[in-house]
Amino acid sequence: MLAPHNLISLAGLLLFNLLPLASSLDQHININPKVTPKLSYEIKLHGFLLWASVGFLMPISILIKRISNANPSPTNLRIIFYTHAITQVCAVLVAAAGGVISIKHFDNSFTNQHQIIGLLFYAAIWFQTMLTIMRPHRGSRGRKIWYVVHWLVGIAASLVGVINVFTGLQAYHERTLEDVRIWTAIFIVELCLVLLVYLLQEKWHYLGQHGTASKSQTAHHKLSEEESCV
Repeated sequence: MLAPHNLISLAGLLLFNLLPLASSLDQHININPKVTPKLSYEIKLHGFLLWASVGFLMPISILIKRISNANPSPTNLRIIFYTHAITQVCAVLVAAAGGVISIKHFDNSFTNQHQIIGLLFYAAIWFQTMLTIMRPHRGSRGRKIWYVVHWLVGIAASLVGVINVFTGLQAYHERTLEDVRIWTAIFIVELCLVLLVYLLQEKWHYLGQHGTASKSQTAHHKLSEEESCV
């Protein structure tokens, strides 16, 4: 769903973000009598699934796809494409699971920002899914238009998803009176790391091309000198 990167170090950080979530949010859950332990679990599971989709699988998919810019060989492109596609499908399915929990257990009156933005997020990812299924073949008419729409919808889905995570944290705070500042800060750091890797990938690609070109020029120069000596 967007252009992407290489991201091995990020995966560890993302997993680290999630592990403490289940334990730390239980500490003061009875402050609000309306939030039962069962409802608390469902809220946290819903949040975890949405984070796993928007904050983990989608960034990884984006960064994986971006590797194709630096690895244009047919074999690499095929592997990268299918890895990107599988990761995106997992992201959509995980987000869908979070949506099912919301429909079954929460009040979906759409009277707050989180619910409205969440609805926009689901509309975007399912529209993107349909676009992917309807992908024209390379070289066919409409391929360029499809690519632009696919790219724009991917950006929109990612941005709306990120906003929805922030509004979800705020909604959780309002519902349970829990302090979510630490999770907000961690998510911001995570987004900054994703953006940093995204930007650095462009430099890696440029440096790789520059290094290859320099070696080629050096070899050509040596060959020219040898020929002149002969």
